[in-house]
Amino acid sequence: MDTSLFDYHLPTERIAQEPARQRDNSRLMVVNRTTRAVTHAHFKEIGQFLPTNARYFRNNAAVLKARLHGIRPGGGRVECLLLHPSAEPACWWCLLRPGKKAAASGFSLEGHYGAEVLEVGDNGHYRVRFQLLQDPSVIELSRRIGAVPLPPYIERSPEDPRNELDDARYQTVYADYKKQIAVAAPTAGLHFTPDLIRRLESAGARFHDLTLQVGIGTFHPVQADQIEDHPIHSEWYEIPANAYLELENDRPGPRVAVGTTCVRSMEDAMRRGEDNRANCFSPEGHFTAEATLFLYPPTPFKAVDHLVTNFHLPKSTLLCLVAAFLDPNGTNGIEWLQELYKEAVEKKYRFYSYGDAMLII
Repeated sequence: MDTSLFDYHLPTERIAQEPARQRDNSRLMVVNRTTRAVTHAHFKEIGQFLPTNARYFRNNAAVLKARLHGIRPGGGRVECLLLHPSAEPACWWCLLRPGKKAAASGFSLEGHYGAEVLEVGDNGHYRVRFQLLQDPSVIELSRRIGAVPLPPYIERSPEDPRNELDDARYQTVYADYKKQIAVAAPTAGLHFTPDLIRRLESAGARFHDLTLQVGIGTFHPVQADQIEDHPIHSEWYEIPANAYLELENDRPGPRVAVGTTCVRSMEDAMRRGEDNRANCFSPEGHFTAEATLFLYPPTPFKAVDHLVTNFHLPKSTLLCLVAAFLDPNGTNGIEWLQELYKEAVEKKYRFYSYGDAMLII
């Protein structure tokens, strides 16, 4: 399948540079797969398009303030992006810029930390050991002096007053800060407010948390000429026991995935064979595994009935997933997705992480 099928033109002005003034006042394109009807609404009206007993599955991962700055011994600046911890204490896999120079000399920030590169991975990632001068862990260091790792298409200078806004708005209102491990926000969840959640729950909806460690791979475009040749990234996830029971059992109420990260977790868990699945349970009954699932047309969906998602980058694995969900088991979702995105551009929807949302029912 040609990767070019998932390309589209997006005017630069349609890329949202900041969030909507109020989270749930962002726009919502509602797509009905049965009737092919498209409705334009606002996110706070999402309950009007779903059954009152809907079961929402949401990713409660909090975004780590993963961007650190340092200085090489010769005075050059280093930018370090924390990706995920290594097995050794105070060791993390990171992206470094400039990588080779930082790897050769190490880097530090006076009074805060020192860092040396222990290993260079095949994928351009660096295993870095930190010497912590004030903090008990690298996560605590990042919380104190790190910056939110906004996607590269959101432009910010260090002096931009919106930086302070990003600290709050590039997190969901239900983020669990004990699980501050993601390097990108589960952006479909950014539209929910505490009041909207209360109103949906009062009407009969139920919310279930899971955690997927959103990694840097979510930003990597498909560079292979054929979709099937793309080496999909892996991401660790955990589904608590109560959420797993809701996912596995055929209870009343459709299962609504809030974002592609939830789709990836839910579908990965339900696609594993019984023997494989049995090995994924912790003593507490939580389901923990590493998702290496790449969903693209044509594919069936076993765990997700409806999907809340944002508008994604061209040639991205997330775009492939949405096209597959529009037409499970078929390939008509590819052309339909092109039509929907064209309509979204014409109607001036805002795209990407801080942009508007789509609900596929």
